[in-house]
Amino acid sequence: MAWARHFVELDKALHDRASFDCGEPELNLFLRQFAAKHMQARVSRTMVLPALEPLPNQKLPVCAFYAIAPGAIRRETLPGALAKKLPHYPVPVFLLAQLAVHKAFHGQGLGKVSLIKALEYLWQINAHMPAYAVVVDCLNPEAQRFYAKYGFDVLCEVEGRPRMFLPMNTLAQLFSR
Repeated sequence: MAWARHFVELDKALHDRASFDCGEPELNLFLRQFAAKHMQARVSRTMVLPALEPLPNQKLPVCAFYAIAPGAIRRETLPGALAKKLPHYPVPVFLLAQLAVHKAFHGQGLGKVSLIKALEYLWQINAHMPAYAVVVDCLNPEAQRFYAKYGFDVLCEVEGRPRMFLPMNTLAQLFSR
């Protein structure tokens, strides 16, 4: 199964959410039951990378997806050197709320592609609505290793999971070239 060239906004009429399986029940459940509801409530946006060939139901399978939302972090959660430079009120961030790749595509670099596309998208939004960093809450140690490989640092722990961040000035170095 081949995937499309671009991520597009999730559309329940076009994209088959039921067939998506990344191996993580929490991420599967989000795409199947909550992504569209959260978009309708305007609390997050989910972007999908559809397959090129439709299923018998005429919907396109989802090869990968990511969900983003606005957020804020307390200044006190940042390392001291960074916190000194910021205001004493909640600091705006972008939350990379979900990112997953269908099991059929594991090991093919689609996780990296999905992360890069999500960061490019957030970099574009940052031009109009600035944020300090991109934040991600890691579901498991494997996810933590994945994000660390791409420059994310541990910020703190939230509900027993590591929260990692990547400052926007790091993205500036990547995308301003």
